[in-house]
Amino acid sequence: MIELTAQQAQELEKPDGTPPQVVNPKTKEKFVLLRLDEYKQLKEEQYDDSPWTREELHALAWEAGKEAGWEDMEEYDDAPERP
Repeated sequence: MIELTAQQAQELEKPDGTPPQVVNPKTKEKFVLLRLDEYKQLKEEQYDDSPWTREELHALAWEAGKEAGWEDMEEYDDAPERP
């Protein structure tokens, strides 16, 4: 576990609601500091890292087609039957 500096602890107490950002000086990667309960809530309840379903993939393909201007191509509405 890493102990916060006085400056970092002060940033956590600000009422603006934005998590403070920290930078790894070696890699320049940016991170945010979250309370453990906030992290657990994001990880358990809102974040879904399961594989996409066929329905989700179909919806994404449909949206990509609409963005590409394919909305008038009815012959591509249904996927071909697989043998």
